[in-house]
Formats: sequence, C-alpha cells, structure tokens
Amino acid sequence: MNSGQLIFDFSRDTDVSVWKVVNDVVMGGKSSGKFSINNEGNAVFYGNVSLENNGGFSSVRHQFLKKKINSSTKIKIRLKGDGNAYQLRIKKNQSDYYSYVATFQTNNNWEIIEVNLSEMQPKFRGKSLSLPNFSENSFEEIAFLIGNKKAQDFCLEIDKIYLE
Repeated sequence: MNSGQLIFDFSRDTDVSVWKVVNDVVMGGKSSGKFSINNEGNAVFYGNVSLENNGGFSSVRHQFLKKKINSSTKIKIRLKGDGNAYQLRIKKNQSDYYSYVATFQTNNNWEIIEVNLSEMQPKFRGKSLSLPNFSENSFEEIAFLIGNKKAQDFCLEIDKIYLE
C-alpha cells in the first residue's frame, strides 16, 4: 500500500494505551470520546461531541520519540470516516503549546487521506498563530480531533498512518 515511513499500523494486537483521549471535559465540557481496536484490527475513535458548558471537541493523541521526516512531504492515513470533518494535528515537540493542523473531510468509505506537511498551519485552541506553516524535520506527537462547532456523534476508523 505504501513505500513511505510507517508512523502507526493498527492491528488486533495494538496496545491502545499509548493513545490518549482528551475531551473538552478538561475545560468543563461534556463531550465523550473513546479509542479502541475493532474485530478487523483497526483503531476506532468514536463518541459524542457536546456543546454544553462551552464544550465542543474530542481528540485522541499519540506521543513518541522524535520521528524523522527525512525526504517525506506528506502524511497519509488509510481510514474510514462517517462523513464528518476531522483535524489531523502534529507537534514538533510534545511540550509545544500549539499544534500544526490540517482539516480533512471523510466520506463514509475507506480512503487514503493525504496531508501536505507544508500546508499544516500552527494553531492554538482553534486560533491561527502568526508563525510559519510546518517546515520541521521531525515531530513527536500526532492527533485526531473533531470539533465542528456542533453537537454530533462521530466514528473514525483508522488502519494505518505513514509518511511519504
């Protein structure tokens, strides 16, 4: 399927404890997201986004040792969404307060989403920052977030994530 550098390949044996769900409850919201492996060996990020108490997002993230980008120019994800828009987020350093963000639309079918690294924009709490787009040679965190300013159920099934 790919000739690039693997970031994560989910299987029935995947230890999902290395992925952390962060919902808007950290700021008083009531959204609920979960992350698990299904019978097919794919990761499933699912739940409900609530706008109560100024909430409105759910995310799941994975931190790791520095992943070199080398000559790669994009992140590719084989996934099956539910028709909702999601954000792909990366951080150069785990300790950075902001992420580089790209939004993608899903279509209820298995597909490969391609995100050009150079088009990922720096954002913090949904606001764009006056910094250049991603141009680093490595990163230490990858995340998926749903926060479309509406209350909604969601389900994103992920097979694999890689650089190309």
